Amino acid sequence: MTLTSQGIQFLMQSISTVMLARLLIPADFGLVAMVTAITGLGQAFADLGLSEATIQREKIIHRQVSALFWVNVTIGLALMFLTMGLAPVLALFYREPRLRNITLLMSLVFLIGGLRVQHDALLRRQMRFTSLAIRDVASYVVAVPLAIALAWRGAGYWALVVFPLTLNSTGMILSWLMAGWIPGLPRRGAGVRSLLTFGGNIAASYVIYNINRTTDNVLIGWYWGSGPLGLYSRAYNLLMLPLRQLANPVRSVVVPAFSRTQNDPERFARYYLRTINVVMWIITPVFAFLFVAAEPVVALALGNRWREAAPVFQILSICALGQLLLDSTLWLFVSRGHSDRLLKLLLVVSPIMIGSFAVGLPFGIKGVALSGSLVLVGILPCILQFAFRGTNLTLWRSGTAIRCPVCTCLVGVFLAELALHLIAPEHVVSQLLVTALGFAAAYASSMLMPSVRHEVLSLRDLLGHIGPFRGTA
Repeated sequence: MTLTSQGIQFLMQSISTVMLARLLIPADFGLVAMVTAITGLGQAFADLGLSEATIQREKIIHRQVSALFWVNVTIGLALMFLTMGLAPVLALFYREPRLRNITLLMSLVFLIGGLRVQHDALLRRQMRFTSLAIRDVASYVVAVPLAIALAWRGAGYWALVVFPLTLNSTGMILSWLMAGWIPGLPRRGAGVRSLLTFGGNIAASYVIYNINRTTDNVLIGWYWGSGPLGLYSRAYNLLMLPLRQLANPVRSVVVPAFSRTQNDPERFARYYLRTINVVMWIITPVFAFLFVAAEPVVALALGNRWREAAPVFQILSICALGQLLLDSTLWLFVSRGHSDRLLKLLLVVSPIMIGSFAVGLPFGIKGVALSGSLVLVGILPCILQFAFRGTNLTLWRSGTAIRCPVCTCLVGVFLAELALHLIAPEHVVSQLLVTALGFAAAYASSMLMPSVRHEVLSLRDLLGHIGPFRGTA
């Protein structure tokens, strides 16, 4: 059910990406990206890490969850009013008066988020993946047609503002109905001090993590304006679309599962390595294909007027796999309850990443993308080494887990580039087909190796191991 849900969500998001890119102009996306670069930081803090605290805690009672619910609602209200107050400041910072009203409306997402955090966490804690899948699909079924209809009728950037509000509102309502849990009144002495401490570190970590992801947007919007930012943000979002479809459900599964194996170091390590191996087999051919076929993919998905985004799209695909491995360190820290170490790591990584964006800024959006990508790939081994401390994981073991999928991916890139050079197709569809044939040849050949066949079949074993957790959650 989860895989079906992800397929439907991917289809709906692809439809919205294609349609909205043709109905709106880059500057519309740039305007909204200027605001979401800021509100994204608030959304990371609005949770206060309390959803992770609810999931990670071995035992938790109704009184504690109710207390956490009211904390989330209070924070959501505070962030909503704070964002409203910042609306004129953002308009002045970006020298764009239209941002004032956009910011005022988008501030509502904080209140909506505060109301749904604990209900979402309870569904994930209980591993009710069918309910989560139905909720997510239904939210997109409501939000995507509404956004497209507004854009079709000339609403412009307002279609992009309404989309996340509708998506989150629908998800909140369905989470309440599916969880079947009603919070009690707030009381003192609920015994949530340790949960708040754990969640506070998680929240601070997520804020810093989102700073790394949004600083490039803030700098580009301030330095180059809404048009270039629209091109950059669309390239990034189009590239991250397949990654999010995989990373989000995997995280929903592995964090509760890892949490239940944290007292068995070797089993914990094997679960992590097998998960990374399977995920890399799934995602490496996707990003390798997007790297080779960047220009035809952008032209086909967004339209010819977005071709300037193709070089950025290709550069960002370099660090996509690094981004996935970076995300996996969050699974390790959260599932083991080491939120303090996660915070320390991100406090070191964040200035490095922000500095890389600033170095590339004078060279345009391609300079920002290249500088950030190269720095992330360069520091990734150090990040993984720090995350593995206290576990049975090592860089050597993780490297062994990803060796086959990465090497096969590189062979696919070589064959696809060679095929494009020799055949030289002119039409977009022909270019995509030739690229796909190059990768198909590489992956078909790799199946002749016994080690590769064994790793590909490990997906079935992984699902078999995760299954028992679903019954005991």
